[in-house]
Amino acid sequence: MVTQLPDPIKIVRRAGDVRIHTFISAFTADNIANATHIIESRNKLVLVDGQFLVPYALQFREYANSIGKKIDRIYLSHRHPDHWFGLGAAFGDIPIYALPETIEFLKQHGEDSLNDHWKLGNLAPKSLIIPERTVRAGEEIIDGVKYLFDEVVDTEIDFLLTIGLPDVGVFIAQDLIYSGTHLYLTKYMEHWIGILQGMLLSDYDLFLPGHGFPADKNEVAKNIEYLSVALEAAGNGRTNDAFKHFLLERFPERKCPGIFDIYIPRLFDNASEF
Repeated sequence: MVTQLPDPIKIVRRAGDVRIHTFISAFTADNIANATHIIESRNKLVLVDGQFLVPYALQFREYANSIGKKIDRIYLSHRHPDHWFGLGAAFGDIPIYALPETIEFLKQHGEDSLNDHWKLGNLAPKSLIIPERTVRAGEEIIDGVKYLFDEVVDTEIDFLLTIGLPDVGVFIAQDLIYSGTHLYLTKYMEHWIGILQGMLLSDYDLFLPGHGFPADKNEVAKNIEYLSVALEAAGNGRTNDAFKHFLLERFPERKCPGIFDIYIPRLFDNASEF
């Protein structure tokens, strides 16, 4: 029997000549509100990321199918399993694009990551899908829409694919931004702040996160504040539970506190991510 989970949140908004669909798994203490997206143009759909847990991945695919247009491709933003696990459950028939570093990581470590998450039971996929198409920094026109691809290094993850839609003011940031939730922190916080500061100066006005609701520049600024506070706390010697409780008290409005237990051992023990 498939485990019952809270219903996902679905948001649709028009941006210029495209419609942007955001599909968010539930905001709970343990769930981290994974956000996946669909760019709907005149004839095609382009998807970003595949959800984490199998039920949400299947619902995301069902939702995409319900739009009634061809799914042209899916882009995988990075190697963290909460973004690629669902590919094996629901998107094995769709061309999947990723950065070469992400593809190589999945070839080398994807099966180990699946095995490490055995406690998820039927919430985890049974198989690994490795993207076969490479995306690199540059520009491409897909179904009349201009896409700008970039590779961002050393932020929430070592290699992250971002996607800009400059003609409609949309920037698909994925895990550069956590919208309304606690952030997954890494040793790259200072550099990450610099990247976000650059986004504040951009011409984009809608930012699609990897966790939480679509955001504006106010949320980008709030992420900068969060990272700055966390960086100072770590610099002052707060670690582990003291660090966690400090951020919980400093940012009580942010959801999904379960993320602390995922990243804190890696942040302070120098263990490898995922």
